Amino acid sequence: MSQTSLLERPEALALLADAEVSADDVRGCRGRLRRFLGRYLPLFYREEQRELAEVVVQGKLSNLQRKTAEPIAYQAGRHRKPVQHFVGAGAWDDEAVQAEVRAHVGAVLGDPEGVPVLDGSGFPKKGDASCGVARQWCGRLGKVENCQVGVFVAYVAPQGATLVDRRLYLSREWAADRKRRRQTHVPQAVRFREGWRLGLDLLDRAAADLPFGWVAGDDEFGRVTALRAELRQRGWRYVLDVPCDTLVRDGDEAPAAGKRCPPWRRAEDWAKAQPASRWRKARVGDGTAGPKAVRALEAWVQTKDEGGRRGPAERLVVLRSVGGEPRTWYALSNAPARVPLERLAQVHGRRHGVEEALQAGKGEVGLGHYEVRSWVGWHHHMTLSLLALWFLTLEKQRLGGENPGRDGAAAAGGVRPAAAAAAAECPADRGRGQPGATPQ
Repeated sequence: MSQTSLLERPEALALLADAEVSADDVRGCRGRLRRFLGRYLPLFYREEQRELAEVVVQGKLSNLQRKTAEPIAYQAGRHRKPVQHFVGAGAWDDEAVQAEVRAHVGAVLGDPEGVPVLDGSGFPKKGDASCGVARQWCGRLGKVENCQVGVFVAYVAPQGATLVDRRLYLSREWAADRKRRRQTHVPQAVRFREGWRLGLDLLDRAAADLPFGWVAGDDEFGRVTALRAELRQRGWRYVLDVPCDTLVRDGDEAPAAGKRCPPWRRAEDWAKAQPASRWRKARVGDGTAGPKAVRALEAWVQTKDEGGRRGPAERLVVLRSVGGEPRTWYALSNAPARVPLERLAQVHGRRHGVEEALQAGKGEVGLGHYEVRSWVGWHHHMTLSLLALWFLTLEKQRLGGENPGRDGAAAAGGVRPAAAAAAAECPADRGRGQPGATPQ
């Protein structure tokens, strides 16, 4: 299989013409990638590792249909075993590389109003030999299936968005299985942690490098009252999705006859009972099809924790799409009353940045293309994928946010410029207790 340059392919040139991106825009892509990697290669211990890191990242940015170690090695004219070992078991520090990604993202995209967004993603797997694989919710398939689940955090800012951290989820049963832990080289210090606790760990790490004004996440994280309490304790504002059946009590609602307090109701039932006059139109932001807007409704409410205890007052925000397919989102926030409802709607809109980043990661750099089975291999693969995705984000920013082509169209030297992610759909409903995994 030979590596074909974009400038040698008429169909790719046509794509560039349609995207209004000139050959000059992509001709220097290889040089920009080398300069980009110059920041990261010193973190790999040996010269061979630095060479292999460049090979793998370039392979992830190429037009390969399957971006696992073997085709990447074949394309680069290398033997597959060193590439496979580098990704699957190489003695290099993926946490140091990931920390440098976060620092780099903070330096380029950092904004006081940035939003780290939590989400989970499932990776279907056959068999039970891979680290963490179990029958659990897989959003990609929309059902409980054999898969691995990763918890991710994206940084979403006005200038762009990219994934900045990842962690493999181990179920309680998996974490307690000594035999499988040995077989997949799970570090001794790794113990079972709920998905929301893993997400909180990632947020704590992100806070060291990334300025932000809000935290967002899907309903698998937002439904956990302990997570919201931890965020309040840290002094972080949040806008977190919650399920439509979340029980709420409107603090401004008059109690029913003979009752001392207003009733507990499902959030969706409370929203349906509100008069049309309470709904307000809120502009979320500018999209590719023009301004985006939603109809928004809010109230100060109480919720119950998992033990049935009443929590502090929070702002319930209900958002309905305007035009197109009807959608409704329910979210809770600890933002003070002085923060306008429209601002909460805008922060909520940033939440979809993590879905788009995951979608771009899977479609552009092979985030889901891996054959590793160990704990180290999974995190090595994800780190290299997030590094490649960050380069694509920078390329997209350099081109002014334009979509320079489709997935699979290689740029000069076999490196593809960034493609704009398609708009992500709302997450499908999933059973309680399943770690977050948004359909991608």
